[in-house]
Amino acid sequence: MKWTFDWLKDYLKTTLSAAEIADRLTQIGLEVEDLSAPLPPIAAKIVECKPHENSDHLHVLMVDDGSENLRQVVCGAPNVRVGMISALARPGCVIQGHEIQSGKLRGVVSDGMMCSGEELGVNDDDTGIIELPSKTKIGSPVVDCPTVFDAGITPNRPDYLAVRGVARDLSAAGAGEYIEPKDDAFAVSGNARKVNIKTDKCRAYKLAEIHNIKMAQSNSTVASRLRAIGINPKNAPIDATNYICYDMAQPMHCFDADEIHGDITVRLANDCEEFTDLFGNKHELKNTDIVITDEDGVLALAGVVGGARGCTHDKTKNIILESAYFDPVCVRKTSKRLSISTDASYRYERGIDPTITGPALMCAVKIITDVCGGTVAGFSAAGTDTPTNTTIEFTPDIFVKKTGIEMPAAEMEKILKKLGYTGNFGGKKWKITAPSSRTDVHIPETVVADLIRIYGYDKIAQNDTHTTGDAVRSDNFDLLTKKKLAARGLNECRSYGFGNSRTEEILSNKPSVYVANPIIADFDTARNSLLGILLNAVSENEKRGYPDLNLFEMGTVFDGDNPNEQHTEICIVRTGVTSPKHWQKRNRPVDIYDVKADIVSLLNGQNFTIETDNPPLWAHPYRYGCIMQGKKKLGEFGELHPMVAKKLKIKTNVVIGIIDNIDNLPRRALPRGPISMGEFQPITRDFAFIVPSDFPAEKLVAAARYATNPVSRVVVFDSFEMPDGKKSVAFTVTFTPREKMSESDLAKLHSDIIAAVEKKCPAHVRDK
Repeated sequence: MKWTFDWLKDYLKTTLSAAEIADRLTQIGLEVEDLSAPLPPIAAKIVECKPHENSDHLHVLMVDDGSENLRQVVCGAPNVRVGMISALARPGCVIQGHEIQSGKLRGVVSDGMMCSGEELGVNDDDTGIIELPSKTKIGSPVVDCPTVFDAGITPNRPDYLAVRGVARDLSAAGAGEYIEPKDDAFAVSGNARKVNIKTDKCRAYKLAEIHNIKMAQSNSTVASRLRAIGINPKNAPIDATNYICYDMAQPMHCFDADEIHGDITVRLANDCEEFTDLFGNKHELKNTDIVITDEDGVLALAGVVGGARGCTHDKTKNIILESAYFDPVCVRKTSKRLSISTDASYRYERGIDPTITGPALMCAVKIITDVCGGTVAGFSAAGTDTPTNTTIEFTPDIFVKKTGIEMPAAEMEKILKKLGYTGNFGGKKWKITAPSSRTDVHIPETVVADLIRIYGYDKIAQNDTHTTGDAVRSDNFDLLTKKKLAARGLNECRSYGFGNSRTEEILSNKPSVYVANPIIADFDTARNSLLGILLNAVSENEKRGYPDLNLFEMGTVFDGDNPNEQHTEICIVRTGVTSPKHWQKRNRPVDIYDVKADIVSLLNGQNFTIETDNPPLWAHPYRYGCIMQGKKKLGEFGELHPMVAKKLKIKTNVVIGIIDNIDNLPRRALPRGPISMGEFQPITRDFAFIVPSDFPAEKLVAAARYATNPVSRVVVFDSFEMPDGKKSVAFTVTFTPREKMSESDLAKLHSDIIAAVEKKCPAHVRDK
């Protein structure tokens, strides 16, 4: 969306500069991508004129443009002569949409271009360069080149597609005083053709019929503003429709009335009905397309593009102006299917103000008749332009719940009224209605968004403690968790919220949540896990020669397609070796204990046990563990199954850690007192047990660890397979006595550990 600074001032009384306005707009949510003041053509005097040696009609000029040195320009105008003052477009000037550059013409350097009246947009004369009065100051601008704003509009803010909509928001943000437009009221009158609406996809349709106009150029204000935003002025009727499109966000169309037979009818197209647009392209329509017709057939594709029949030209004397409201969904489907994108379709797709059709039509009629004359034969209308705005029940308390900051109710009311909201602002529960141009406002959360962007995002406290509520976690748990993982050498990934159904079927038995209209074929689900995305990253990096990766992602995964059927997951993936090759040390391949340690680091010292039963589809059946706390699963870790790796075209070893739901993680660490040496020295004892070969040593360690209170540490130091299909596991137990212990006390501890292990595990003490 582009507009000029002087255009904005039609609706905003301000003392701020253009740069300050741009900053303020960015602060309130409308990002100004570019702010430019185009280089204007200037007056220059021709000091020397010689024939071009390689052309019979070009001349080589030396012109004085007010600088210290003369400028050489090649010109082909027949009226060029020494002493003439004309308009010079220097390199960087934009003339009729083209930027002037230095270059060679027939081998001679031309550092600019001399301009005709038509090229400057001041008249229709293109027979030669414009001649300026002899008293014109050399180097002075010939035409105004206003400052131009270029802003990126988000789909939810169609009101920003009107200059007056931008001005209203700036006024609410304290950038100036909003100048309420004095729009003329529309009323049906005269003898204009009738309008018939035969579809509910057109809410309102208005037209004005003007006779005996004399086709002419637009006034200087309209022409210069259109030219500044990149639209070449053509004639007053066409320019008026373009101008209103940007000024009021109301698309319009102009027909040659002499080419229209009978009344205007708005209906849905017939299947396979043919239509030729004003560019000469033929289209086959469907019964979902809205068309404007007369007795002879289709005149225009409603909201998208006009037709070849009925378009205006230089000899047009009678015109019909159209101003209407068409269904956004229908317009978008037609535009996308036919690959036609216009300023009109861009606005209709997002939803225009349904109340503006009449005022826009009256404004366009005035612009045209002021320049072209003519007689208004009459106005016709069909349908209704009554807005269907939703009344929103808004509680001021919701603001602090959603943002974590306090704002007085009086300040909220002031901001909302400046934004055009109306209704009952009294009491604890307000009943308010958004302005008709804000077709995006339907729920209280949108009102909160309006308030905070105007009040100022900088008011939000820049610390880790916020008011508890829906907006943020009170202790910023997510950020702290990410910091812990990053401190362990993991790099965070940020991906789309979509997944691939084929990959999801390979990795787990979770149901896939399919997307009805995926962006691309490979993103056809709302992801049910983060693992597929990270494994795809591993595959892509491996192809490019980067097999050693340490990645994690924390993000939302979906359990179903209903509200609240989602949760936050953490996925960790390590691949390749633990460190690059180096002469000082040997590197090793990553293993499952690396990702186990990553998960344990998030448990804040909580006790846990390991189970190895029922590995998921992605995991190696004998290299997998599940971290449990009672019956609650905190996380799981393992090595990628070789068959899964083959299907995903991964050759590097991959180990994986998953915390399926971060709500299962402990939020606070166990209380720890000051570290003291203690009165008694620690005591160590070694134990060895015989267990089945497939029994995990982790369970032996857990049984010994929790056998009795003085045990502070258990470490496995030996394990080997035995001929009878069993294995021996040996570990060291460290006791931390709290009081003096005798040999009999130690013997009892020794017996308690053996009894606990043999009771909980299929194990017996190795005799020798």
